[in-house]
Amino acid sequence: MPGKFGVLFLGDIVGRTGRRAMDKFLPGLVKKYAPSMIIANGENAAGGSGVTEDIGKDLFLHVDVLTSGNHIWDKKEALPYLEHEPRLLRPANYPAVNPGRHSYVFQNADGIKAAVLNLQGRVFMEPLDCPFRRADEEVAVLAAETPIIIVDIHAEATSEKQALGWYLDGRVSAVIGTHTHVPTADERVLPKGTAYITDAGMAGGRNAVIGIARDQALQRFLTSRPQRFEPSRDGLFLSGVFIEIDPATGKALAIRREVLAEDGGDA
Repeated sequence: MPGKFGVLFLGDIVGRTGRRAMDKFLPGLVKKYAPSMIIANGENAAGGSGVTEDIGKDLFLHVDVLTSGNHIWDKKEALPYLEHEPRLLRPANYPAVNPGRHSYVFQNADGIKAAVLNLQGRVFMEPLDCPFRRADEEVAVLAAETPIIIVDIHAEATSEKQALGWYLDGRVSAVIGTHTHVPTADERVLPKGTAYITDAGMAGGRNAVIGIARDQALQRFLTSRPQRFEPSRDGLFLSGVFIEIDPATGKALAIRREVLAEDGGDA
Protein backbone atom coordinates (compact mmCIF):
# COMPACT_ATOMS: atom_id res chain seq x y z
CA MET A 1 0.00 0.00 0.00
CA PRO A 2 2.16 2.91 -1.23
CA GLY A 3 1.79 6.02 0.85
CA LYS A 4 0.02 4.21 3.68
CA PHE A 5 1.14 2.53 6.89
CA GLY A 6 -0.89 -0.58 7.68
CA VAL A 7 -1.32 -1.92 11.22
CA LEU A 8 -2.80 -5.33 11.93
CA PHE A 9 -3.97 -5.54 15.56
CA LEU A 10 -5.09 -8.89 17.00
CA GLY A 11 -7.16 -9.34 20.15
CA ASP A 12 -6.11 -11.22 23.29
CA ILE A 13 -4.33 -14.52 22.57
CA VAL A 14 -5.84 -17.16 24.87
CA GLY A 15 -3.59 -20.16 25.57
CA ARG A 16 -2.32 -22.77 23.16
CA THR A 17 -5.56 -22.66 21.16
CA GLY A 18 -5.08 -18.95 20.58
CA ARG A 19 -1.58 -19.59 19.33
CA ARG A 20 -2.95 -22.32 17.03
CA ALA A 21 -5.54 -19.85 15.72
CA MET A 22 -2.75 -17.44 14.88
CA ASP A 23 -0.85 -20.18 13.05
CA LYS A 24 -4.03 -21.00 11.13
CA PHE A 25 -5.31 -17.55 10.19
CA LEU A 26 -2.47 -15.03 10.46
CA PRO A 27 -0.69 -16.01 7.21
CA GLY A 28 -3.87 -15.31 5.25
CA LEU A 29 -4.29 -11.91 6.88
CA VAL A 30 -0.67 -11.03 6.15
CA LYS A 31 -1.18 -12.02 2.52
CA LYS A 32 -4.41 -10.01 2.32
CA TYR A 33 -3.15 -6.79 3.91
CA ALA A 34 0.68 -6.88 3.78
CA PRO A 35 0.78 -4.96 7.08
CA SER A 36 3.64 -2.66 7.97
CA MET A 37 3.35 -3.75 11.61
CA ILE A 38 1.55 -6.49 13.56
CA ILE A 39 0.47 -6.01 17.20
CA ALA A 40 -1.26 -8.54 19.45
CA ASN A 41 -2.33 -8.56 23.08
CA GLY A 42 -0.45 -11.47 24.67
CA GLU A 43 -1.45 -11.31 28.34
CA ASN A 44 -3.39 -14.62 28.21
CA ALA A 45 -1.02 -16.50 25.92
CA ALA A 46 0.39 -18.91 28.56
CA GLY A 47 -2.33 -21.31 29.66
CA GLY A 48 -4.92 -18.55 29.47
CA SER A 49 -3.26 -16.35 32.09
CA GLY A 50 0.03 -14.51 31.70
CA VAL A 51 2.96 -15.02 29.35
CA THR A 52 6.33 -16.77 29.54
CA GLU A 53 9.60 -16.01 27.79
CA ASP A 54 9.42 -19.13 25.61
CA ILE A 55 5.91 -18.28 24.46
CA GLY A 56 6.87 -14.64 23.96
CA LYS A 57 9.81 -15.61 21.77
CA ASP A 58 7.54 -17.80 19.66
CA LEU A 59 4.96 -15.04 19.26
CA PHE A 60 7.64 -12.55 18.23
CA LEU A 61 8.31 -14.74 15.19
CA HIS A 62 4.89 -13.56 13.97
CA VAL A 63 4.21 -10.16 15.57
CA ASP A 64 6.23 -7.00 16.14
CA VAL A 65 4.81 -5.82 19.47
CA LEU A 66 2.92 -7.55 22.30
CA THR A 67 0.67 -5.53 24.57
CA SER A 68 -0.87 -6.81 27.80
CA GLY A 69 -3.04 -5.92 30.79
CA ASN A 70 -3.90 -7.06 34.29
CA HIS A 71 -2.78 -10.68 33.70
CA ILE A 72 0.77 -9.74 32.71
CA TRP A 73 1.87 -10.42 36.30
CA ASP A 74 0.34 -13.93 36.54
CA LYS A 75 3.50 -15.84 35.58
CA LYS A 76 6.53 -15.08 37.78
CA GLU A 77 8.90 -15.84 34.92
CA ALA A 78 7.38 -12.92 33.00
CA LEU A 79 8.94 -10.38 35.38
CA PRO A 80 12.57 -10.79 34.24
CA TYR A 81 11.34 -11.14 30.65
CA LEU A 82 9.65 -7.76 30.91
CA GLU A 83 12.97 -6.29 32.03
CA HIS A 84 14.90 -7.27 28.90
CA GLU A 85 12.26 -7.50 26.13
CA PRO A 86 11.24 -3.96 25.13
CA ARG A 87 8.61 -5.20 22.65
CA LEU A 88 6.55 -6.76 25.46
CA LEU A 89 4.54 -3.97 27.07
CA ARG A 90 2.68 -3.58 30.35
CA PRO A 91 0.12 -0.84 31.05
CA ALA A 92 1.63 2.59 31.66
CA ASN A 93 -0.56 3.44 34.63
CA TYR A 94 0.76 0.70 36.93
CA PRO A 95 3.19 2.02 39.57
CA ALA A 96 6.59 2.87 38.14
CA VAL A 97 8.34 0.41 40.48
CA ASN A 98 7.06 -2.46 38.34
CA PRO A 99 9.34 -3.97 35.69
CA GLY A 100 8.91 -3.47 31.99
CA ARG A 101 8.12 -0.77 29.48
CA HIS A 102 4.74 0.66 28.60
CA SER A 103 5.50 1.97 25.11
CA TYR A 104 7.62 0.95 22.16
CA VAL A 105 8.64 2.70 18.96
CA PHE A 106 8.76 0.31 16.01
CA GLN A 107 10.57 1.11 12.76
CA ASN A 108 9.76 -0.74 9.54
CA ALA A 109 12.01 -1.53 6.60
CA ASP A 110 11.17 1.82 4.99
CA GLY A 111 12.30 3.70 8.08
CA ILE A 112 8.79 4.71 9.15
CA LYS A 113 8.33 4.78 12.91
CA ALA A 114 5.17 3.85 14.78
CA ALA A 115 4.65 3.99 18.54
CA VAL A 116 2.54 1.61 20.63
CA LEU A 117 1.22 2.69 24.04
CA ASN A 118 -0.38 0.31 26.56
CA LEU A 119 -2.94 1.58 29.11
CA GLN A 120 -5.38 -0.10 31.50
CA GLY A 121 -8.84 1.03 32.56
CA ARG A 122 -9.99 1.44 36.15
CA VAL A 123 -13.74 0.77 36.07
CA PHE A 124 -14.34 -2.69 37.65
CA MET A 125 -10.54 -3.18 37.65
CA GLU A 126 -7.52 -2.31 39.81
CA PRO A 127 -7.41 1.27 41.18
CA LEU A 128 -4.50 2.42 39.05
CA ASP A 129 -3.36 5.87 38.01
CA CYS A 130 -5.77 7.70 35.71
CA PRO A 131 -5.34 6.32 32.15
CA PHE A 132 -6.51 9.63 30.67
CA ARG A 133 -3.84 11.69 32.45
CA ARG A 134 -1.17 9.10 31.75
CA ALA A 135 -2.19 9.18 28.10
CA ASP A 136 -1.67 12.95 28.07
CA GLU A 137 1.87 12.51 29.37
CA GLU A 138 2.86 9.55 27.21
CA VAL A 139 1.34 10.77 23.95
CA ALA A 140 3.19 14.08 24.26
CA VAL A 141 6.49 12.21 24.51
CA LEU A 142 5.75 9.76 21.70
CA ALA A 143 4.43 12.46 19.35
CA ALA A 144 7.86 14.07 19.40
CA GLU A 145 9.22 10.92 17.75
CA THR A 146 6.42 9.88 15.37
CA PRO A 147 2.89 10.96 14.40
CA ILE A 148 1.79 7.29 14.26
CA ILE A 149 0.63 6.23 17.75
CA ILE A 150 -1.44 3.11 18.49
CA VAL A 151 -3.06 2.84 21.93
CA ASP A 152 -4.21 -0.44 23.49
CA ILE A 153 -6.71 0.36 26.25
CA HIS A 154 -7.16 -2.83 28.26
CA ALA A 155 -10.41 -2.23 30.09
CA GLU A 156 -13.67 -3.78 31.26
CA ALA A 157 -16.13 -0.93 30.72
CA THR A 158 -17.15 0.01 27.20
CA SER A 159 -17.92 3.54 28.40
CA GLU A 160 -14.36 4.02 29.62
CA LYS A 161 -12.93 2.80 26.32
CA GLN A 162 -15.24 5.01 24.28
CA ALA A 163 -14.43 8.00 26.47
CA LEU A 164 -10.71 7.49 25.92
CA GLY A 165 -11.28 7.23 22.17
CA TRP A 166 -12.99 10.62 22.12
CA TYR A 167 -10.43 12.07 24.54
CA LEU A 168 -7.53 11.12 22.25
CA ASP A 169 -9.28 11.76 18.93
CA GLY A 170 -6.88 13.63 16.67
CA ARG A 171 -3.90 13.06 18.95
CA VAL A 172 -3.27 9.36 18.18
CA SER A 173 -3.76 7.14 15.15
CA ALA A 174 -5.86 4.48 16.88
CA VAL A 175 -7.45 3.56 20.20
CA ILE A 176 -8.03 -0.20 20.31
CA GLY A 177 -9.87 -1.83 23.19
CA THR A 178 -8.89 -5.22 24.59
CA HIS A 179 -9.71 -7.42 27.62
CA THR A 180 -13.29 -8.65 27.09
CA HIS A 181 -12.35 -11.13 24.31
CA VAL A 182 -15.53 -10.37 22.32
CA PRO A 183 -15.12 -8.38 19.09
CA THR A 184 -17.41 -5.36 18.87
CA ALA A 185 -19.04 -3.98 15.74
CA ASP A 186 -18.36 -0.29 16.36
CA GLU A 187 -15.16 0.19 14.40
CA ARG A 188 -14.92 3.67 12.88
CA VAL A 189 -12.59 6.57 12.22
CA LEU A 190 -13.51 9.37 14.63
CA PRO A 191 -13.97 12.93 13.26
CA LYS A 192 -10.43 14.11 13.96
CA GLY A 193 -8.72 11.06 12.46
CA THR A 194 -8.39 8.42 15.19
CA ALA A 195 -9.43 4.85 14.39
CA TYR A 196 -11.47 3.26 17.18
CA ILE A 197 -13.02 -0.05 18.24
CA THR A 198 -14.28 -0.95 21.72
CA ASP A 199 -12.79 -4.45 21.65
CA ALA A 200 -10.62 -6.24 19.10
CA GLY A 201 -11.73 -9.65 20.44
CA MET A 202 -9.39 -12.61 20.82
CA ALA A 203 -7.54 -15.55 19.36
CA GLY A 204 -8.69 -18.76 21.03
CA GLY A 205 -11.29 -21.50 21.17
CA ARG A 206 -14.44 -20.73 19.24
CA ASN A 207 -16.87 -22.99 21.12
CA ALA A 208 -16.05 -21.49 24.49
CA VAL A 209 -16.85 -18.73 26.96
CA ILE A 210 -14.40 -15.91 26.14
CA GLY A 211 -11.84 -18.57 25.29
CA ILE A 212 -12.36 -20.65 28.46
CA ALA A 213 -13.66 -24.24 28.40
CA ARG A 214 -17.41 -23.77 28.51
CA ASP A 215 -18.13 -26.51 31.08
CA GLN A 216 -15.79 -24.84 33.56
CA ALA A 217 -17.30 -21.43 32.91
CA LEU A 218 -20.82 -22.82 33.35
CA GLN A 219 -19.92 -24.40 36.68
CA ARG A 220 -18.68 -21.03 37.94
CA PHE A 221 -21.97 -19.37 37.02
CA LEU A 222 -24.17 -22.22 38.27
CA THR A 223 -22.44 -22.71 41.64
CA SER A 224 -20.82 -19.31 42.38
CA ARG A 225 -17.83 -21.29 43.66
CA PRO A 226 -14.21 -20.80 42.61
CA GLN A 227 -13.50 -22.83 39.52
CA ARG A 228 -10.29 -23.69 37.72
CA PHE A 229 -10.34 -22.15 34.26
CA GLU A 230 -8.51 -23.66 31.29
CA PRO A 231 -8.40 -22.44 27.70
CA SER A 232 -10.87 -24.21 25.42
CA ARG A 233 -9.47 -26.50 22.74
CA ASP A 234 -12.74 -26.62 20.79
CA GLY A 235 -12.61 -24.83 17.45
CA LEU A 236 -10.46 -21.90 16.38
CA PHE A 237 -11.29 -18.20 16.43
CA LEU A 238 -9.27 -15.09 15.63
CA SER A 239 -10.40 -11.49 15.49
CA GLY A 240 -8.82 -8.09 15.19
CA VAL A 241 -8.64 -4.99 13.03
CA PHE A 242 -6.58 -3.65 10.17
CA ILE A 243 -5.91 0.10 10.18
CA GLU A 244 -4.65 2.22 7.30
CA ILE A 245 -2.72 5.30 8.45
CA ASP A 246 -1.27 8.31 6.64
CA PRO A 247 2.39 8.17 7.75
CA ALA A 248 2.87 11.90 7.23
CA THR A 249 0.05 12.98 9.56
CA GLY A 250 -0.61 9.91 11.69
CA LYS A 251 -4.33 10.18 10.85
CA ALA A 252 -6.24 6.96 10.29
CA LEU A 253 -7.70 6.55 6.82
CA ALA A 254 -9.72 3.38 7.44
CA ILE A 255 -10.30 0.58 9.93
CA ARG A 256 -11.57 -2.88 9.01
CA ARG A 257 -12.69 -5.60 11.40
CA GLU A 258 -11.64 -9.22 10.77
CA VAL A 259 -13.33 -12.25 12.37
CA LEU A 260 -12.15 -15.72 11.31
CA ALA A 261 -13.39 -19.01 12.69
CA GLU A 262 -13.22 -22.75 12.24
CA ASP A 263 -15.41 -25.24 14.08
CA GLY A 264 -13.93 -28.32 15.73
CA GLY A 265 -14.67 -31.08 18.16
CA ASP A 266 -13.50 -31.25 21.76
CA ALA A 267 -9.87 -32.43 21.78
